[in-house]
Amino acid sequence: MTAAAPAARYVEHVMGMPISLALRGRHAGDDIGQAAWAQVMDSLRQADRVFSTYRADSVVSRLRRGEVGLEDCPPEVAEVLGLAAAAEQQSHGAFSVWLPGPDGQVRLDPSGVVKGWAAERAAQPLRDLTGTDFCLSAGGDVTCATTDPGARPWRIGIEDPADPSRVLAVVPVHTGAVATSGTAHRGAHLLDARTGLPPAGVASVTVVAGSLTWADIDATAAYAHGPEAARWLDTRPGQSGLVVWTDGSTTTVAGAAG
Repeated sequence: MTAAAPAARYVEHVMGMPISLALRGRHAGDDIGQAAWAQVMDSLRQADRVFSTYRADSVVSRLRRGEVGLEDCPPEVAEVLGLAAAAEQQSHGAFSVWLPGPDGQVRLDPSGVVKGWAAERAAQPLRDLTGTDFCLSAGGDVTCATTDPGARPWRIGIEDPADPSRVLAVVPVHTGAVATSGTAHRGAHLLDARTGLPPAGVASVTVVAGSLTWADIDATAAYAHGPEAARWLDTRPGQSGLVVWTDGSTTTVAGAAG
């Protein structure tokens, strides 16, 4: 594979967001690459059937209504709740999947874990492609890999939360993940679980990490810390990132040593 290898691109929608894939190398655009893409989408559709809080027939919706118990759910529900419990502990309670709804009643909403976890899990068929680089984006959160250390990196743009058409920075990534939490696209939907209120002072948090699961969780957890977002993210082993404040200023975070 050369540095100028062309990319094949695919786009579909599931889980209420666009899913896009770029492939470079041996299986870019061939039947094997297309079959891997189909497996990615099948995995994400299954995650939607299990975890969607918008579908009345999803497993999580039935769990929330008390129609089934955790023991009746697919094992991935317990896996996601286990990740959520670890994240709640490590964030000192700022991150939680137990959040107040519009009526003030606390209910299960695993969305803060599911997107990154589901995309990272769905990407496995892409990792299995011989001699093929990939960049998979789930609603802007990205997991990517290059098989040749000398290949050009994927270039991941970080949006300006005040103007999503503007790119604040570009992160070169060979193999790893980038996730952003903020209010630019969905409004004030992110809460500090300790208070049940939207955090103040922070506009977006982008995390660069080895795992999309934890990049996504930590971006949300850091955002929930509000004014302490950068300070908390700086304690996370192996993570780096960019915090954009509501006044337009930014803080680059190197992260703790792994």
